[in-house]
Amino acid sequence: MSLLLQTSTDFQVIARQTVQFIMPEAVLTLFGCVALVLEVMLPRAKKHVIGWVSLTGVILSGVSATLLYFGVVSNGAPRSAFFDMIVVDSYAAVFKFIFLTGAALSILLSIKYLDTEGEQRGEYYALILFSVVGMMFMASGVDLLTLFISLELMAVSVYILVGFLKRDKKSNEAAMKYFLLGAFSSGVLLFGISLVYGLTGTTNLAGIAKALPIVTSPGFNPFGTDAAPDMRYLVLMSMVLMAAGMFFKVAAVPFHMWAPDAYEGAPTSITAFMSVGVKASSFAMFGRLFLYGLPDIRGAIAGDPAHNISALPGWALLLGIIAAVTVTWGNIAAVSAWRRNLKRLLAYSSISHAGYTLFGIIAGNQTGYTGFIIYLLIYTLMNLGVFGCLISLRRRGIIGDRIEDLNGLMRKAPGLTVLMTIFLLSLGGIPPTAGFIGKFYLFAGLVETGNPWLVRLAILGVVMSAVSLYYYLQFIKAMYIDDETETEPVSIGAPLQTALALAAVLVLYIGIFPQRAISLTEKAAASQGIKTYSYEKASKDAGATGGGQPGSVGDQTGRPPGSPPRR
Repeated sequence: MSLLLQTSTDFQVIARQTVQFIMPEAVLTLFGCVALVLEVMLPRAKKHVIGWVSLTGVILSGVSATLLYFGVVSNGAPRSAFFDMIVVDSYAAVFKFIFLTGAALSILLSIKYLDTEGEQRGEYYALILFSVVGMMFMASGVDLLTLFISLELMAVSVYILVGFLKRDKKSNEAAMKYFLLGAFSSGVLLFGISLVYGLTGTTNLAGIAKALPIVTSPGFNPFGTDAAPDMRYLVLMSMVLMAAGMFFKVAAVPFHMWAPDAYEGAPTSITAFMSVGVKASSFAMFGRLFLYGLPDIRGAIAGDPAHNISALPGWALLLGIIAAVTVTWGNIAAVSAWRRNLKRLLAYSSISHAGYTLFGIIAGNQTGYTGFIIYLLIYTLMNLGVFGCLISLRRRGIIGDRIEDLNGLMRKAPGLTVLMTIFLLSLGGIPPTAGFIGKFYLFAGLVETGNPWLVRLAILGVVMSAVSLYYYLQFIKAMYIDDETETEPVSIGAPLQTALALAAVLVLYIGIFPQRAISLTEKAAASQGIKTYSYEKASKDAGATGGGQPGSVGDQTGRPPGSPPRR
């Protein structure tokens, strides 16, 4: 009887916490189910109504997230729920706004596109909503199990969406490649998670953060043997495995192979959605794992100079190398891809932007973290804008993914050309667009560290941004200068016009009046649990001891609540 009473109490707690803390996710889940029911009930000619119903769900979820932010997050410390498996804080709230913005714009882009393709179906919108639910839990999860299950909910939904055009062989091929490589990367990530659990005895990120300094200390001897085993190599291996799994999700080199094929083969509206939603949510999870769970092995895994045991490199070195290679390769590959297929080119562009975003995590200071979050917000707007312009080119006999399809666009659709120009200049980081603000914070964060290698990394980022202008300007040249190759008029539906106009206004507004966006993302970057890091202090400590030190922190802002590791 006592067990039944306890179960009843637990259900009451869960029900109360659902209303208090995860109402945005619950609303999306409800509307996803409604979309599936409407698919069966509505005739084929009325299926586009499901898109508007789904958009209503996203808006209501956004209202719920806003109330949650002002009711819980902004009025006190972060709140944990569901036995410390999720946390409601500024970091989660801002990322939820990013995901909902991306979902709303993607649905607006999709309505006309699906009509053109003759694939207007309810499960399309349901899968978008379910994937956003996974994304939102990826931002608020503070437990390895929560994060992994949320990741798979998002990933499986997107796998299906990539292959949504069942009669299109390229779509089917892209979905199969994405699924197989995604399953492999999930296995790698799960292997790293299992090692962390075995080493620390907990899946809670706060508990992991507390346990790792003990596990990596020279005197840690869990087996009670005469000679203590060196557990640091297992910690290093688990860190590398988790990083490799996440590098795949954000399409960082050398785990980027899926992106060009998936972007090219997927329906253009889904390419737009996955280019921003999957990337932003994966980076949100990246931040949770490394900034919350593994902060003390950022700079180095401590050695023991007294016994000539040298320090092992931390994850900042790994991320720095990957970021440099990703930015370089993404831009160089895009330079050679612009003549082949515009969606493929934008895939390589997306790869390079993943490298830029890593700069913010590597910097380890408030400026870098702010840049990391605000850049994902800005990238969501400008990249969806570019893909929306490509969708508007889709008409009878014209797919709209070749550079020739843009020729002479200024003479056929001057308004669309101006919008496309704004988005392209923002991707290149040209003021007064929002892209300049995002890149400024990312590069400034690296320069503020005072570390000469990170300053060089910032210089590389500036140089590669200049390189990216070459292929972005090819779009502009085709639209303004080249002669028309297609005489078919361009017709833009009202939903698509609304999405493009909204994205363009926000890109210009954030670029000219950035303070509100900066203030919002600064609160997220200062969330309790994120540690800032001083490379200068770490180098002085290393020099004073003659060996490496664990990631020394210049400033600590706390950790999210969680249970201590079991020992």
